[in-house]
Amino acid sequence: MRLRSVNVSPVREIEKDGKVWRTAIYKEPVEGRRHVGRLSVDGDEQANLQVHGGPEKAVYAYPFEHYADWSRDYDGQSFAPGHFGENLTLEGLSEHEVRAGDRLRIGTAEFVVTTPRQPCAKFAMKMGGPEAVRRMWETGRCGFYLSVAREGEIGAGDPVEHRPGADPQAATIAAVFAAKAPKTLK
Repeated sequence: MRLRSVNVSPVREIEKDGKVWRTAIYKEPVEGRRHVGRLSVDGDEQANLQVHGGPEKAVYAYPFEHYADWSRDYDGQSFAPGHFGENLTLEGLSEHEVRAGDRLRIGTAEFVVTTPRQPCAKFAMKMGGPEAVRRMWETGRCGFYLSVAREGEIGAGDPVEHRPGADPQAATIAAVFAAKAPKTLK
């Protein structure tokens, strides 16, 4: 398991279909090492602190392996790391292996897995329509939020050490996400 990329974005305004969106979903990989503080990766912002950010959703992680699946879903379109709004593109660790309370050590930082990400209107806008939200719910390719247990420095290529939390029998992030799915999808 390794950290494939660290991705950040400032809040920006995007005009799409006559509407102006304040968003930080357009994350891009950065070079070198970045400091991770209690509330974010250095250089990153969140536009809507009601649903993103804060101590329990300070950092968003997304499995790199999902990129190939999204590419198939979108007729071979390629997606660069950060495309799904994640701060950390992880290789070798998915929603099926992690549970709330699990710990990840990356570089000198330590994180605690908290909750799955739920797709939002800005995700739909970036992906070209609401079918992307439906697809995320159907496939469970949601990624997961992390709180920061210990601030530190991280960089692409760092190994990811995964340690189970206090309850190794707790539901996986994938199971929690499936349970939250809209009733129209169940």
